[in-house]
Amino acid sequence: MKITYTLICLLFPLFLFSQNVTQTVRGHVSDKDSKFPVLGATVLVYADSVMVGGAVSDESGDFRVTNVPVGRVNMVFRSVGYTDLPINNLIITGGKEVILNVELEEQTILLEGLEIKAYQDKREVNNEMAVVSVRTFSVEETDRYAGSRGDPARMASNFAGVQGADDSRNDIVVRGNSPIGVLWRLEGVDIPNPNHFAIAGTTGGPVSIINNKYLSNSDFFTGAFPAEYGNSIAGVFDLNMRRGNNEQHEFSGQLGFLGTELFAEGPINKSKKSSYLGSFRYSTLQLFQFMNLSIGTSAVPNYFDGGVKLSFPKGTSIINVFAIGGKSNIDILVSEYSKAETELYGDSDRDQYFGTSMAVAGVSYGMQLNPKAYGKAVVAYSWQENHANHILVYRDTLFEIDSMVPNMNYSYKDQKITALYHLNYKVNNRHSFKAGVSAEQYMYNHIDSNLNLFTWNFDNRYDYTDNALLMQAFFQWKYKAAEKLVVNGGLHGQVFTMNANSKSIEPRLGLSYTLTEKSSLNFGAGLHSQMLPSYQYTYQQIQPDNSFLLINEDVGFIRSFHSVLGYDQMLGKNFRLKMETYFQYLYDVPVEVQPSAFSLANEGSGFSRFFPDSLQNTGTGKNYGVELTLEKFFSNHFFFLATGSLYNSLYVGSDGIERKTDFNGSYAANLLGGYEWTISDRNVITTGIKMTYAGGKLSTPVDTLASIAAKELIFIDSLTNTLQLKDYFRFDLKLAYRINSKKNKVTHEIAIDLVNLFDVQNVLGLTYAPNPADITISPIKEEYQLGFLPLFYYKIDF
Repeated sequence: MKITYTLICLLFPLFLFSQNVTQTVRGHVSDKDSKFPVLGATVLVYADSVMVGGAVSDESGDFRVTNVPVGRVNMVFRSVGYTDLPINNLIITGGKEVILNVELEEQTILLEGLEIKAYQDKREVNNEMAVVSVRTFSVEETDRYAGSRGDPARMASNFAGVQGADDSRNDIVVRGNSPIGVLWRLEGVDIPNPNHFAIAGTTGGPVSIINNKYLSNSDFFTGAFPAEYGNSIAGVFDLNMRRGNNEQHEFSGQLGFLGTELFAEGPINKSKKSSYLGSFRYSTLQLFQFMNLSIGTSAVPNYFDGGVKLSFPKGTSIINVFAIGGKSNIDILVSEYSKAETELYGDSDRDQYFGTSMAVAGVSYGMQLNPKAYGKAVVAYSWQENHANHILVYRDTLFEIDSMVPNMNYSYKDQKITALYHLNYKVNNRHSFKAGVSAEQYMYNHIDSNLNLFTWNFDNRYDYTDNALLMQAFFQWKYKAAEKLVVNGGLHGQVFTMNANSKSIEPRLGLSYTLTEKSSLNFGAGLHSQMLPSYQYTYQQIQPDNSFLLINEDVGFIRSFHSVLGYDQMLGKNFRLKMETYFQYLYDVPVEVQPSAFSLANEGSGFSRFFPDSLQNTGTGKNYGVELTLEKFFSNHFFFLATGSLYNSLYVGSDGIERKTDFNGSYAANLLGGYEWTISDRNVITTGIKMTYAGGKLSTPVDTLASIAAKELIFIDSLTNTLQLKDYFRFDLKLAYRINSKKNKVTHEIAIDLVNLFDVQNVLGLTYAPNPADITISPIKEEYQLGFLPLFYYKIDF
């Protein structure tokens, strides 16, 4: 019977009607725990519930399905002894082959025979140790969601429990935590902030350096993550780069408001199956200025970025060389203004020259040690730099320049060398484990000189050159106690040599119990810890004897306990309901030694650094809430995603008073949807909408007289976060037209993303913006987020 079934799969395309444009789908099937190739896995391809192709994986785990019609297809991967894996709504275009790397999970109880049935889209995650507060996202999702701009962070802000902090940046707030707590990982390596115009100590920025065209399916965690992940207390982006096409050269070009992109992939040596993949993007955003569209500044930002991956397989091993990087700069020349204006990306009383750069490059070696074990070693180098030069502009009552005074100049350079090794071992179909060690050597070079407006002398806030080592180790065990119960237990440890207070041992636990074929109950808990932003360790203050002291060099990790309870229910074939409730307790949070409302729990978003006094690890905080997700996976030409969160985020500073954190909006809701019209067998029109409604930002009343004297906002500390700004609302609309050329394998796509379609003025916060022409006008003003922003692009794949 098995032989007959296999022959049907292989010969079926010969009996099926043909369409004008077809494509090849191929890839690799392996065991999820051991990574060993799966021989004889059956691959089925369906279009509109009709099987249009099939294949069987060979001894290397490779498969190939030819003549797959363009459009959306569903696939099913199955093998005896393994749980069937469906992949639904895979988009097939004429311009690019589809290459999949699929991992099957072995069953604890072997089932006899083959059963053909309708498959539910359960969205399996990549990390086999994750059972709660995790979602796998695809490249197609980052493109599909209106307003996401192809950015993983902006796309993630649509998920329950995640809020965007600022339209002009992609900082994300996970369950009320500061964006500082988000960890970015690429190819197994923890990386610096992968965004253009990134401020020191933040994890977001206005434009992502990461290009979704070179990503494969990746995981995003919002809490209680497995023991593999350390140095994070809020969330984790675990990104993977895909391999290039190792059989044919493919190219892509894109022109749009956010820049010009070029992308290429193909074989280096076909016989050895080696491949390359590379991208480059350049933008000046000058088109917005030409069309008189506001992007929050009259200055023109410039940036470029790129990525590359080279893959060299040999037998059961593979060497990958990977790199991403970007450089950006902007000159905000207030001295050239003819009238008072508000700057979203800077201050309105000074010229500002700002630039950043970031790069990661590494080599990984993966090897199948035996049918049960797979090991991977990585060596990588990373670089992050940002610099600024500020010149104060003094004007008279006629708005003429009176004088210009140098105010500040700084340069932060952080370099890191990483070496790590991970081992996956499958004991049997019930037991498997993953273990790993890593060492990260940080090298700091921080310089900063700032004009003291009271003494008119320059203070050297930073003059630091040194290094420190972060060492991490983890062990994670997966036990399938029964067919319905999975237990994941683990331990993570880390030590940072900057001081004796930065070390931790962190137990983690995850449970998943299958209630029915369509529902499950999940639980996760664990301890987590994280370093401070590097420039907090290196901040120095002048002492009475005119010497300088590193006042925060000995501050330890910020720590957090996570607990999550979740319920997952499939409602039919294409609907999913997910509910989670969580509690997080933060402790050892850095707060000022002198009683105040300051806490590190409030920092990490926006375009400003922060300079607290001496810190100590005595602060606390807590986050708790409930989240709901109702999702219809793409079927019958449409999808929708509705998410809602009710939450509370509180902290206690050194003054002993419990307050709401800066990121406590109390509630947030998103509604996304899309419809796809098939114009012909080759052409498709897609539409997408996004609607967001969230609680207004919290702010603090300003001491106006003190702010005028300091030429910056001075808040009333005792009234921290007692002022709530108006609620946030935004509606986005995306329209796209995709054409698959009949004569040759070329795909064209034209799209426009209308961000904030109704031009709603959402308040970002308060800003110091004096008007020299009328000193009676208060210099304290509300600062608004981005208004209506149309983003157009044209893309071609061939």
